[in-house]
Amino acid sequence: MVDVSHKDDSRRVAVARGSVRMKNETAALIQNRELSKGDVIGVARVAGIMAVKQTPNLIPMCHSIHVDSVDIEFEFTSENELTITATVGATDRTGVEMEALTCVSVSALTVYDMCKSADKNMTIREIGLVSKTGGKSGDFVRS
Repeated sequence: MVDVSHKDDSRRVAVARGSVRMKNETAALIQNRELSKGDVIGVARVAGIMAVKQTPNLIPMCHSIHVDSVDIEFEFTSENELTITATVGATDRTGVEMEALTCVSVSALTVYDMCKSADKNMTIREIGLVSKTGGKSGDFVRS
């Protein structure tokens, strides 16, 4: 692991985004809460938050940090695409980019798992960092 002991704590926020593309009928099942496994968005939100807390256990060389906040938004950006946006904040010596990316990834995987009985052709798409603030490298905004 990289030695971050010489760094001072600072406020850090990272935003990550990805999406799940599915059949229109599957999207309707999610929106109407008609899937047999239950509330897809609610369960995916909890899974994403739990994943943030487990990030250093999942990603080798990832530092354990004290996360202050997690916000996950789910939005159908088209009739058949659910966009997931995670915002993670911490005051620590290293950033929260991996936590935000893990949050989106596990939330998307949870959507897939809960909906696979209705639609095995779903695809998880374009998970990436949208922005980050704080730290030695400064701010970043995807262009």
